[in-house]
Amino acid sequence: HLHQAILNNEPHVKDIAFITTLAGYVHWKLTGEKVLGIGDASGMFPIDSGHNVYDSGMMDTFDILHKEHNLPWRLRDILPQIRLAGEDAGELTDAGALLLDPTGTLKPGAPLCPPEGDAGTGMTATNSVRVRTGNISAGTSVFAMIVLEKALSKVHTEIDMVTTPTGKPVAMVHCNNCSGEIDAWAGLFTSMCSALGMDISIYKVLDKMFESALSGDKDCGGLVAFNYLSGEVITGLDSGKPLFLRGPESKFNLPNFARAQLCSAAATLSIGMEILADEHVKIDKLLGHGGYFKAPLAGQKIMAAALEAPVSVMKTAGEGGPWGIALLASYMQNKAEGETLEAFLDSRVFSNEDAFEVKPDPEDIAGFKKFLDNYKKSLPVEKAAVEAF
Repeated sequence: HLHQAILNNEPHVKDIAFITTLAGYVHWKLTGEKVLGIGDASGMFPIDSGHNVYDSGMMDTFDILHKEHNLPWRLRDILPQIRLAGEDAGELTDAGALLLDPTGTLKPGAPLCPPEGDAGTGMTATNSVRVRTGNISAGTSVFAMIVLEKALSKVHTEIDMVTTPTGKPVAMVHCNNCSGEIDAWAGLFTSMCSALGMDISIYKVLDKMFESALSGDKDCGGLVAFNYLSGEVITGLDSGKPLFLRGPESKFNLPNFARAQLCSAAATLSIGMEILADEHVKIDKLLGHGGYFKAPLAGQKIMAAALEAPVSVMKTAGEGGPWGIALLASYMQNKAEGETLEAFLDSRVFSNEDAFEVKPDPEDIAGFKKFLDNYKKSLPVEKAAVEAF
């Protein structure tokens, strides 16, 4: 955005003193410190994960690109300083305390940990900061964040690179569409029940759809569904049109229909994850959270098959960002000498966590691959629908 603003000759650019994220801005207001957790910082500018600093080569390239604009600042002067999880990031000032509590009851002096955004706090809240682990947030949209053993070999426009709160490289695959189309069909079935005089909630219908999917044919009986309420970069679509396809030979019944909708919700993510597979990225376990995993078993089994990795769900996985940043604050305050964030979370936070793990079933994998093959072959139909309808 800064690069584009410079190219646009926007008048405010010459007056910039400091740029940061929302988390960094709030932190600055509370502490006066222009710092940012490395995970959030990685979303602003690429990180050299070997040294946990901004990539100096890319920084120099940025300044050279804009030399002709005669800017009064260099990029390194206006970015926030990087802090790692566990490091001191300042304390609540008099002004910060009054901002939170104008009555003056709240006193200054409380230590603050480095500020992080949704990605870093989500990784922490799901105990997904160790290499070869990751988390999948699946609701209206879906994304997977995988902690890498080493940086990817080349740039992939479909993959966003961020870091854990301790600076390990993380590949993020994001899709705009996930469960929205499942919800739409559940709404239709609910209204059908209502028309028949049955008072059944949409949540009960959703549970039944997910349960039915478990008994469907592994390849969804030849049915194909596109859940594109909006476009997807991974499959090259600027906008979307939900679509359901079946041939005269397809096995059209509720279990297969429901399974096709659940597979559709995981399909684009699976295509994005193929890029990481080509990069030889290894995944030991994934932690699922969000509405897609709310009903027992079905979402987990299909996602495990789609990504060919074990998927766990924890009771605390719904706690999200606020709990994640609280854990990072606790780590800063309570860690032992030399204790890593991974060890702290494993031993002190999640040691008694009852996680339910589902390993990928070979038959589910084979069935999903058949569905995905049909899905990819049908992409021209989806593209035609976007253009024509």
